Amino acid sequence: MQNDLRKQQALEYHAKGRPGKIEVIPTKEAKTQRDLSLAYSPGVAAPCLEIADNIENVYKYTAKGNLVAVISNGTAVLGLGDIGPEAGKPVMEGKGVLFKIFADIDVFDIEINEKDPEKFVQIVKALEPTFGGINLEDIKAPECFYIEKALKERLNIPVMHDDQHGTAIISAAALLNALEIQKKKIEKVKFVVNGAGAAAMACVMLYEALGAKHENFLLFDRKGVLHKGRTELEDFKLKFANAKNDMTLAQAMKDADVFIGLSAGNCVTADMVKSMAKNPIVFAMANPDPEISWEEATGARKDIIMATGRSDYPNQVNNVLGFPYIFRGALDVRAKHINEEMKLAAVKALAELAKSPVPDIVNMAYNEKNISFGESYIIPKPLDPRLLATVAPAVAKAAMESGVAMHPINDWDKYITNLNKRLGLDNQVMRVIGNKARRDPKRIVFAEADNVKILKAAQIVFDEGIGYPLLLGDEKRIQRIAAENGIDLDGLPIIDPRSDENEERRNKYAELFLEKRGRRGFNAYEAKKIMKDRNYYGAMMVECGNADAMISGLTKNYPDTIRPAIQVIGTEPGVSKIAGMYLMLTKKGPLFLADTTVNFNPTAEELAEITLLAAKEVRNFNIIPRIALLSYSNFGSSNSPEARLVAEAREIVKRKMQHLLVDGEMQASVAFNKELMKENYPFSELVDKDVNTLIFPNLAAGNIAYNLMKELDTADAVGPILLGLKKPVHILQLGSSVRSIINMALVAVVDAQIKSVAPTEEIVKKSKWWKRFRRVSRDV
Repeated sequence: MQNDLRKQQALEYHAKGRPGKIEVIPTKEAKTQRDLSLAYSPGVAAPCLEIADNIENVYKYTAKGNLVAVISNGTAVLGLGDIGPEAGKPVMEGKGVLFKIFADIDVFDIEINEKDPEKFVQIVKALEPTFGGINLEDIKAPECFYIEKALKERLNIPVMHDDQHGTAIISAAALLNALEIQKKKIEKVKFVVNGAGAAAMACVMLYEALGAKHENFLLFDRKGVLHKGRTELEDFKLKFANAKNDMTLAQAMKDADVFIGLSAGNCVTADMVKSMAKNPIVFAMANPDPEISWEEATGARKDIIMATGRSDYPNQVNNVLGFPYIFRGALDVRAKHINEEMKLAAVKALAELAKSPVPDIVNMAYNEKNISFGESYIIPKPLDPRLLATVAPAVAKAAMESGVAMHPINDWDKYITNLNKRLGLDNQVMRVIGNKARRDPKRIVFAEADNVKILKAAQIVFDEGIGYPLLLGDEKRIQRIAAENGIDLDGLPIIDPRSDENEERRNKYAELFLEKRGRRGFNAYEAKKIMKDRNYYGAMMVECGNADAMISGLTKNYPDTIRPAIQVIGTEPGVSKIAGMYLMLTKKGPLFLADTTVNFNPTAEELAEITLLAAKEVRNFNIIPRIALLSYSNFGSSNSPEARLVAEAREIVKRKMQHLLVDGEMQASVAFNKELMKENYPFSELVDKDVNTLIFPNLAAGNIAYNLMKELDTADAVGPILLGLKKPVHILQLGSSVRSIINMALVAVVDAQIKSVAPTEEIVKKSKWWKRFRRVSRDV
């Protein structure tokens, strides 16, 4: 059932809206007749002639220099085997997505219906004029060896088969650091490699380039150890047939220093690990099930260093640490090849990065206080924002030093700055928040569980390990909606605040509510009655520690949803008014807008409080707030009461938090135009700063701005995020999508991690969630 649901979600993801995962977007204006005449005929003739005169001009006038082809014939797709080029296309599109989001490299995926290696090579060779680089993908061995070798010899653009070299590069970086921690020399250690495919061969050759001795490797394939007596061995395996005679994997593991697993799950036992030499290194990289589990391996040996291909354990060997940044460096110097020197440079850059202090944003993403170099951290984390500016320059320098760079870089500081600008270091915010939420899931009350969007979101929230949903509403109705829509609610608690079985808790909540509101217009009867309202009941669950956060508002007016939270939970100490903030995910990075939902016409004091609340929340996203207080006036250009109010709010903020980067009043154009600000208002503390937080003078301005950005598709919106409440309650916009609900759940969980002290995991282990959680968590 669970696998069927995951399959359905994956199919919906790929089919929804425009099918697939990629599109082509023009990089130049193409709106007017003049634009079109420059983009195509007759203007396009000018760059054509320039390229004809000097073929290198193709990099100046076209997208070739930032365009990589992801090419496959579909003969070895993931663990699915030879499923054909069409069936492999979703994987190739996905690879293109990774290139773009991690290194800002554009990709065309090309699926070729050709299994003959020489014909395949000829086809790819003919595509060379179009692309700046070639990423070969999911091509079976031994053909992949011939194809890559032939293309590297015939093409003058970088070519890499990531299935081979990606795993080799990342695992080699981890190996260097593991050997250093274990105080072993690479030239002396003995290796056992289980798996003899393309990746395993590439690993052995790269380890040898780092100093490992060829004779110190024992390799196994599905039929056993590679030795010269095996007459059926393919040629590419013969040179690795080091064993003197037949032996079992258990025999080979005795006194081995390093085990490299690129094979199948659960083929290594604890006894095998116990038989290894002192301070062993085990890289069990089969997916989804490693050759030996983390728990079994570390339980067998306390002196072990362990790595896997999984994200739910330390030391994940993940190819995304390599290929985007290797191609980025190669493209930026127009390298003719990706050679051994460039791969080794990537290895050493990754290894060194793991030894440097880890940024707070990485600690936050993995819910750690202080990740540091050691047996549980031998390789950088995939969400480390330093990867692009670390690996790409190392690869580019190696290309220059080895003589394959056609366009050397002279100003390295400028290059690194430009790399960081490509994606915006802040633009990983939702990936970071998602990762942090999954590290410590919290209990989320969904107050409107009789809605199909809520139920779909709740299922995903649970199955993805984001949180533990509590569904409020009539159980029969909720189960019927779930059944009609194929939603699995097995193990998810459904609570009906109106039911007789909840009368005792409802009465308890009513007593507590009366204590809070008894002298504010409520009597005992009304307190009991109002606890049948799901928003009041859910808010009281959070207040009493029976839940960690609440999400509501999909089908109710904003005031009707926010009122219970204020009356039941109340504001944080020192906060007089709550506010609403949106996180807008723009191409230039995250942008926070406040107040967009609560305060109609705030006073200067209230606007200052909104600013301080917003700054605090932005810091919770591990982003330094750089705040512009907006108006129609610039720094006193208007003496109107409205403009003076904003300027006064800034003065109040600076008195309360002197070091906060905040300025105003200013127009939005000034906030985002660095040249305009520097030229006209050089005194502003936001000069040369990237503004990431906008404070609006009133609710109308903030709400209009948010809705314009959202409806014009200039940003994805997350929110509204309520600011100033004592405990996490977050309100959905009417009609929010399933994706928006999930994003709000991520924010709610991280908010609860900050504000809640309840030991969630211990509570969950005693509940009906746990059986299902254990069943699905291995796949998350």
